[in-house]
Amino acid sequence: MSSTHSTKGDVFAFAATAPVEVLDEVVSRQILTFNDEIMMVRVIFKQPGPGGVPHSHPHVQITSVESGVFDLTIDGRTERLKAGDSFYVPSGVHHGAVCIEPGVLVDVFTPMRADFVTPA
Repeated sequence: MSSTHSTKGDVFAFAATAPVEVLDEVVSRQILTFNDEIMMVRVIFKQPGPGGVPHSHPHVQITSVESGVFDLTIDGRTERLKAGDSFYVPSGVHHGAVCIEPGVLVDVFTPMRADFVTPA
């Protein structure tokens, strides 16, 4: 699924006005700002449950836990993270999140996730 709203090159991003894309009953995605090299995305978990299937991608990812509690598995290692914690996912490494308490993750990808903004 992809966003129809482009924030490419915007120097400011406002969560109050950026569109929110509903991915499933648990997860929504809000693309904040990006260019070809980097992208920032809020991932909103409305209820406990898995945040999609465990996966890997060629992008390097760093994520900050804005709110909530999450069990993160990265390359077979699982840790519980809460607001203020963060994690790093190297390129190509298998990872996944399970929401324990509803909250928000703020993802940063490099290079940007073209699959988030380009129709499939």
